[in-house]
Amino acid sequence: MAVQQQRSSTISSTGVLGNVPAHIWAGLLALVGAVGIYLFANANDPQMALFWVLGLSFGFVLQRSRFCFASGFRDIFLLQHGRTLKGIIVGLLVATVGFATLMSRQMPNTALGILPPDANVLPLGLHTVLGGLLFGFGMVIAGGCVSGSIYRMGEGYVASWVSFIGIIFGVLASAFTWNWWWDFQIQDGARIWLPHEIGHGGALALTLVALVAVYLLVLWWESRGGMVIPDTPFEGKPEDTFANKLSNLFRRTFVNGWSPLLGGAVLGGLNVVSFITERPWGFTGELSRWSIGISNELSIGPGILDGVADLPGCTLELGNDGVLHFMLFLVWGMIFGSFVAALFSGEFKIRVPRQKIRFVQAGGGGLIMGYGAGIAMGCTIGAFFSAIPSLAINGWVFAFFLAIGAWVGTQAIQRIN
Repeated sequence: MAVQQQRSSTISSTGVLGNVPAHIWAGLLALVGAVGIYLFANANDPQMALFWVLGLSFGFVLQRSRFCFASGFRDIFLLQHGRTLKGIIVGLLVATVGFATLMSRQMPNTALGILPPDANVLPLGLHTVLGGLLFGFGMVIAGGCVSGSIYRMGEGYVASWVSFIGIIFGVLASAFTWNWWWDFQIQDGARIWLPHEIGHGGALALTLVALVAVYLLVLWWESRGGMVIPDTPFEGKPEDTFANKLSNLFRRTFVNGWSPLLGGAVLGGLNVVSFITERPWGFTGELSRWSIGISNELSIGPGILDGVADLPGCTLELGNDGVLHFMLFLVWGMIFGSFVAALFSGEFKIRVPRQKIRFVQAGGGGLIMGYGAGIAMGCTIGAFFSAIPSLAINGWVFAFFLAIGAWVGTQAIQRIN
């Protein structure tokens, strides 16, 4: 399966209004729409408006850095380069420092045995293992994980919208088996938070050392493959005038692609802001709110789910709190933010797969991802990118089996014509 990386635009980059390219005007118009939605959200609840801004920021950074967990794990196995995976690790390092600082203030006395509120410390068990395997396999088959699907949706990839729909139905399918998983594993699963075992300082140090070790392992793995993918060099104007300096700043931000290292660092920082504001960055819980809530309203849903009200992270939600919710604005803000970034960079284009098998791969991979995320209580964002910085063992277990699932998926896609 070829991974489409081309950057093009359906809107001509030649100027139509003065010297400003058409796609810039389209981006400015989209920004006006974003401001309008912000004002609407703020009139209902300032928290909704804040998470709309956070969503826009996440989506913008995802598109600018083309940040995708699927490509990070797939490329290390398929091409033996870890350009994106190193960005993921940098993001984890940044988020870990921020999360640890916040949690040490929330729970200064770890001897009490109390877990920090909203940190993604989740029950461990077979559901974590299977969820990681399924999600890793599904994201490679679909051609993108949740983050990759989000920014490609904003760029106009039809297959990514199909994958998004598949994830929603996969999450709903997991809800029909949730009570079985709850009785079998989840309710008795250990929630292991490292500061309970070795204190805040020890937990932070151990996690940072482990992440640095993984980074070095990626460097060693790359050296075996010998592939080097340099960042695209910046070609700007001579910075001899104020106007040229502004032009170069604009191009660096909105036109030239960001490196995955920069993207990962910014996403890690935004995750810290999200945690300080309400909860760590997540995605699956909101999709479950839609699918479970609607299906229950139609009397065809899974009904009541045991234990979900007492679990943090991206645990399945029943959707009983209405349509307008701050996480709704976060999810759609991410999609809209990537759309705005794609317009400004001239990379928006409606892309329909030429091979019909891509629709099957996207939908089927999304379905598998959704089920895995449902039982693991999070995807690569909630159960991995927000769980490891929570100093939780479940994040590492999910990551390990996510990698195995991605490796299996890599073997599979090489056999798909």
